[in-house]
Amino acid sequence: MKTWITDFMEQFGYLGIFLMLAFENIFPPIPSEIILPFGGFMTTTSGLTLTGVILAATGGSLLGAVILYGVGRMLDVDRMERIVERWGKVIRITKSDIRKADAWFDKYGYWTVLFCRMIPLVRSLISIPAGMSGMKFGVFMLFTAIGTLAWNVLLVLVGAALGESWESIAGYMDVYSNIVYVLIAGGLMLLAFLYFRRRRQRASARS
Repeated sequence: MKTWITDFMEQFGYLGIFLMLAFENIFPPIPSEIILPFGGFMTTTSGLTLTGVILAATGGSLLGAVILYGVGRMLDVDRMERIVERWGKVIRITKSDIRKADAWFDKYGYWTVLFCRMIPLVRSLISIPAGMSGMKFGVFMLFTAIGTLAWNVLLVLVGAALGESWESIAGYMDVYSNIVYVLIAGGLMLLAFLYFRRRRQRASARS
């Protein structure tokens, strides 16, 4: 995949960077950890500029985020409640759970979007719950742009600074990603434990 990504970017320049980042947001297995440092490296071997690469990358990221936000809007809370009403006993989720999650995102969603834009994998998918919660589009774009720009500037500048050694950043990003994934998995396990313990306590109190 790496060779295909770099060949595409070399062939199409700014447009290639724009499209790669848009695809990366919609299809997270395409790694921005390769696209952005290589884009920075290209500024040392071609006519591309750091500003141009950063703007193209940020534009592509925002396009992908808008598409996933739109998907979230189609999967709004009311529709999720209808799904839970039909399948809730199977997946052990109630309509109250959906409403609580939506209320939590309404309260903390802006900051969640901002910080999650700098976390691998989650940085793309966070746009879906933002859309589902009905987050104001303008505010969503503002926080998404800030987080995205910070991520893009960092990796593009690192790629430019490393030059031909740009690929070495991938090793450090793998470590960072693995740490993040472990923390996310641990957090999900903790939430699941607390959720089911609370359900058992409620069941015991009713019996």
